[in-house]
Amino acid sequence: MITKLLIANRGEIAVRVIRTCKKLGIKTVAVYSEVDKDSPHVKLADESVFVGEPSPTSSYLNISNILEAIRKTKADAVHPGYGFLSEKTEFAKVLEKEGVLFLGPTPESMELMGDKINSRIKMEAAGVPVVPGYNGQNQDPKNLQKEAERIGYPLMIKATAGGGGKGMKRVYKPEEFLSSLESAQREALKSFGDGTVFVEKYIETPRHIEVQVFGDKHGNVMHLFERECSIQRRHQKVIEESPAPNLPVALRDKICQVAVKAAQSIQYVGAGTVEFILGKDEKFYFLEMNTRLQVEHPVTEYITGQDLVEWQIRVAEGKKLSDLTAGKAITQNGHAIEARIYAEDPENNFLPSIGILEYVEFPDRDFLRVDTGVETGSEITVFYDPMIAKMIAWGKTREECTSRLRESIDSTVIFGPVTNTFYLSGILSHEEFKKGLTHTHFLEEQTIAFTPEREVQADAFSFAAAALSEKKKSSGIWEAVGQGGFW
Repeated sequence: MITKLLIANRGEIAVRVIRTCKKLGIKTVAVYSEVDKDSPHVKLADESVFVGEPSPTSSYLNISNILEAIRKTKADAVHPGYGFLSEKTEFAKVLEKEGVLFLGPTPESMELMGDKINSRIKMEAAGVPVVPGYNGQNQDPKNLQKEAERIGYPLMIKATAGGGGKGMKRVYKPEEFLSSLESAQREALKSFGDGTVFVEKYIETPRHIEVQVFGDKHGNVMHLFERECSIQRRHQKVIEESPAPNLPVALRDKICQVAVKAAQSIQYVGAGTVEFILGKDEKFYFLEMNTRLQVEHPVTEYITGQDLVEWQIRVAEGKKLSDLTAGKAITQNGHAIEARIYAEDPENNFLPSIGILEYVEFPDRDFLRVDTGVETGSEITVFYDPMIAKMIAWGKTREECTSRLRESIDSTVIFGPVTNTFYLSGILSHEEFKKGLTHTHFLEEQTIAFTPEREVQADAFSFAAAALSEKKKSSGIWEAVGQGGFW
């Protein structure tokens, strides 16, 4: 049994883990950098240890300092959260050597799934569909054209050394292939000094569908349904939800079962997410597997009524999955959507907006959960991700859930850095979103207002001013960060 858990992370995920530990009666240890010494996660933990200067490499990524904190506090387990050391094989190996439980998969699983090429090879061998393509050494145009015919059109030609769209061509017809290839190779050579390209199937209007999986130490693997994460900006998720809208039941079941097969093929232990790209032809392909808890895990908790951090703890202790479910089937109940509130300026190319949070007030209402690691007076710095909070709503239907989340975002009061709240509200209000017609190019193709009209701004400032004048001191830190309550 775990008696003391060190959280090798900060912010809202550290607060989130502490919440479950308090419920289970497990003592907690927070670690903090110089700028985080007064953060909520430090105040909430039973113990706290300073691990270095603000730079992540000096603190939250410094394995030696984290290890010293573990030894000092005699913590018998570590939760890595997400980001930082959560997918560092070296960290998991060090803990294994120290005899400290790591709430994550084995180092071998992390290493395999962290390698894009080897994980693709492994998944193909396990019968998991991957995006058809060719990345061989034979760059003869006739060979590439032959491979293109095998893959099928439309397809993409991409520079092996590429990025930023350079050396990338979309080809719809066979007669366009050779001229597109020549153009792509010329551009790749000019941009990267390397004209090598690879070819892969182009997935039209793709959707990002991922499946929450869990494995125990007894060889059992199960899924906890899918999440749709297609609303992305620069490949970063903005809105996540479950169930995925407009996804046929039979296709949902198939995707979830393939995700279980993927995890079983590597004897996976702990929480993981298998990500797929889904085309409009309803064919889906393996993208990658994240060997940790995901930022968006609350939507799964909402629709299943399960506490996934508790599952991580119990699995690490050696419990079987059947012990966690008490032999009952896990079902989906209602609909949940999560929006990420960031300190960023949508009108200034979404640049992070740093500074003191002069006043923060989230709505407190039924079927709304706010996961945050900040409070009034906290500072958004240049050192870490500028996320202020995750706001998650639940509803009996998607329509009810969307409405509840939008109203809650609109009711949020944040004074200080510029935030993306109006932008999030605009996404949730968009007619295409409300119809569930989402895909990964949604934010590129649709027009979403960045800021409110002046009249609306004036109303918001009046409301905020009134809130400030009646500002109440919270009676405790749990009141400040919110208790949640559905799960």
